[in-house]
Amino acid sequence: MQAAFRLARHSASLRASTSIRCLATTANPAHVASAPATSASSSTAKPSIIPLSNVEAQWEKMSTEEKATVYEQLEEAMKKDWKLLSIDEKKAAYYVAFGPHGPRAPVSKPGDNFKVFAGTLALMGVAGILFYAIRLASPPPPRTINKEWEEAANQRALEQKMNPITGIASEGYSGKGFVTHK
Repeated sequence: MQAAFRLARHSASLRASTSIRCLATTANPAHVASAPATSASSSTAKPSIIPLSNVEAQWEKMSTEEKATVYEQLEEAMKKDWKLLSIDEKKAAYYVAFGPHGPRAPVSKPGDNFKVFAGTLALMGVAGILFYAIRLASPPPPRTINKEWEEAANQRALEQKMNPITGIASEGYSGKGFVTHK
């Protein structure tokens, strides 16, 4: 049902963007599959019925008028019971509604993966250089960040009986306390 709404919406926008209105006649599925694919030569002539078999392969080569004709054919076909549609009509409706064309067309080209990989490596290199430049320009760490000061902080915590239940002043404490340096 959503495909029908999307198809109708896309068909309406396609008709609004082109100056030529394509009118398609309702035909039975057997006639649709056997009709030749031709485009209208003038704006007053009715376009011919486009075969719905293998729409995926023909889609890129079709003109705007032929695409509009296919949309209208599919609109008429989808008004019927979906169980009565042929496999070609179902495939065409799915491709037109969800296929990789228009805004859903893949945009990657050969070599794009290498460009993304090289760009990522370059950005990581710039980030590393920036990191080490900042480290070189920064002042040395404070004098309180060394092993002697951390051991003194442990002694002070024991004197003050800091965290007597589970911490450094508790009975049987076997941790390092505030010491993080080796």
